[in-house]
Amino acid sequence: MAKKDDLKVKTDDQLQEQLGELKREQFNLRFQAATNQLEKPSRTREVRRDIARIKTLQNERNRAAQKA
Repeated sequence: MAKKDDLKVKTDDQLQEQLGELKREQFNLRFQAATNQLEKPSRTREVRRDIARIKTLQNERNRAAQKA
């Protein structure tokens, strides 16, 4: 699970890369769930929330950049 403090120290490029990785993992988890091969169902929730955390941080940074 990615903590907000850990995410804040990452650059925009690193966040974008991690977001891509999480989206791929989310796709794989959905595929596993559809075929009843999902070992850890709680991971789906964690990934979804981590994606939301990254997107929220990106939006905060974009708003701060527009104000400046």
